[in-house]
Amino acid sequence: MQYDALLFRNTNISPEQQYALTKAFDPLAESYGHGNNKTQCTRKSILHPDLKTIPRVPQVQLIGNGTVYNHEGLDVASLKHPSHATFHKTVLSPEDQRAGLTRFYRWHIDAALYDFSPPKVTTLYAIHVPEGPPQICRYDDGTGDELPVPLGTTAFVSGKNMFDNLPRRLQSLAVRTRVRYAPHPYEWMSPASAHSTGLAIENEGKELALDDLPPGLRTRSKFYLWYTWKNPVTGALHFQRIADDVLYPDGAHLTDLKQVRDLLYQMQRPAISRAYWVYPHDWKEKDLVLFHNRGLFHSVVGTFQPDQVRAFHQCNLAASEDPVGPTPEDVKRYA
Repeated sequence: MQYDALLFRNTNISPEQQYALTKAFDPLAESYGHGNNKTQCTRKSILHPDLKTIPRVPQVQLIGNGTVYNHEGLDVASLKHPSHATFHKTVLSPEDQRAGLTRFYRWHIDAALYDFSPPKVTTLYAIHVPEGPPQICRYDDGTGDELPVPLGTTAFVSGKNMFDNLPRRLQSLAVRTRVRYAPHPYEWMSPASAHSTGLAIENEGKELALDDLPPGLRTRSKFYLWYTWKNPVTGALHFQRIADDVLYPDGAHLTDLKQVRDLLYQMQRPAISRAYWVYPHDWKEKDLVLFHNRGLFHSVVGTFQPDQVRAFHQCNLAASEDPVGPTPEDVKRYA
């Protein structure tokens, strides 16, 4: 991908057309990024409340907030905008939230990280966007960082910038490291709480024991994906990681989860500071955004009231191939 995000305003696009557009970037891809008609089957997953499948086009999901009626084959859809109050270890007070303060919910890429390869492209189409005043996204990590954001923004940061701005010793680590993800990681981490920046999971030992996962899930994971993914068009390296487990740098094994999380936070936190570029998109109805899911991180932001109705269509497809990691020349350059 030459560009990491594209915006088309005043677009009219059906679920079938959105699926076809998304598929154009990976013609061999067929199913939604987490599998067709799977989002309602994993009710312990942290993703469960956020997605409703369009019945006739199961690759397209309805996301948003409030209650939507008679929508694309769904009689009634109760939507819930993800809130830091249900996922972060610490939460903003009700008074702060009423005053317009909010947080990044969860920095991530769209990927199942078990049976399916991470999608190449995600498309988001804004159907109904509630109006409201801007908010202040507060980091609450002792830095004093704050970011003015439009109501209900989707925030994006570049994985390329994240890698390019690492100190050399951490670039060396990044190009030599693979990761083993936990089986079905969104269920595994479901009892855990997130950091106030939405960038990491707090190390409290709340994750499910592997024996507590349903039997069919215990061995289902994406093993040994590289930490840096190579852009097939530009050749640039993008730092792409969203879940925590065991690291494998050049044969060494980092198996202590706290050590892994502390290291990853050190590597990623600078990229979401105001010193770098965080793009909080100001959604308008009929906006269509295509973004390079293997090159960006994104986060839901904002707080809605239950009667504020927001409706978007999201489509991403489990890729026909895994991401490509650094070449031997890349490793030699940075190591």
